[in-house]
Amino acid sequence: MSAKIFVIGAGAWGTALAQAARLAGNDVVLIGRDRASVEQVNSAHTLKSYLGDIALDPGLVAQTGFAGLETADAILMVVPAQATRATLAAIGPEPLAGKPVILCAKGLEMATNDRQSQILFELAPDAEPFVLSGPSFAHDVAAGKPTAITLAGPTIERAEAIGSLLASDSFRPYASGDIVGVEMCGALKNVYALGAGAIEGAGLGLSARSAFLARAYAELGRMIAAMGGSEATLSGLAGIGDLALSCTSSQSRNYRFGMALGQGGSVKDIEASGMGLAEGLFTAPVAKAVAERQAIDAPLVSAVDLLISGRARIDAIVPMLMRRPLKREQ
Repeated sequence: MSAKIFVIGAGAWGTALAQAARLAGNDVVLIGRDRASVEQVNSAHTLKSYLGDIALDPGLVAQTGFAGLETADAILMVVPAQATRATLAAIGPEPLAGKPVILCAKGLEMATNDRQSQILFELAPDAEPFVLSGPSFAHDVAAGKPTAITLAGPTIERAEAIGSLLASDSFRPYASGDIVGVEMCGALKNVYALGAGAIEGAGLGLSARSAFLARAYAELGRMIAAMGGSEATLSGLAGIGDLALSCTSSQSRNYRFGMALGQGGSVKDIEASGMGLAEGLFTAPVAKAVAERQAIDAPLVSAVDLLISGRARIDAIVPMLMRRPLKREQ
């Protein structure tokens, strides 16, 4: 069944998800801030600055501003995690009341430590929250390559219903009722991707990276459980699926950023080089604060925070981790 879907955020990921929603047979409106990009989507059916020569569906319509949002059957929020609050405030609660709002940013808010769904509840309490996460790169989704993700909702039945709107031959949502767990997986995988990339950049070997990934999985489980989510989410697409992709592929901005850190670069210099946004930079100190407040043993989050803050280099951090008291694995 065709639905009217608005996608807020015309970057690489927002445009890719708009393409996916369109390929699922929906009437899709993509909302962006940059008029030139909006015109390019409408006239040339491309977005070269983010997606290169990938052809966008000619039926995809782009606009600036929020006109018509009240007619949406579903809304995808695809702005950076640190911009969610300002964007929701600009929209106001009325157009979102009673609407399924699918949160697609992966990160915790720096100022408040809030998850994305908590921000939505505060600014639009009558909206219906959903969270989309999982192993997915924008170029793959936009190009129609097979992708499977997790869509979490207030109930698994509602997640199934909204997921059916996005499902196509190339985009397969799996329903979940664990909003907290899916959000924590999406946020923290970026932090761990920074650490895994730093291991690669420092030339510490695949054995070290694999061990890091396994211990990140265990640490993430502790974080999810402490925040009220389900550890079972770890075994799905939003958990191990996204963690494995982000911690092993140079297509991940967080992984690339971590590689540059491992090679001795500073955050300031790497950002100046035009590397692009790495959400893990914002989430790491928040995750560390959450872990400390909840008394969660999270040495890898602390190590990444130490690295990005510039307080220690990776050649000093690794011995600190290796000298921690020995433990039983289970």
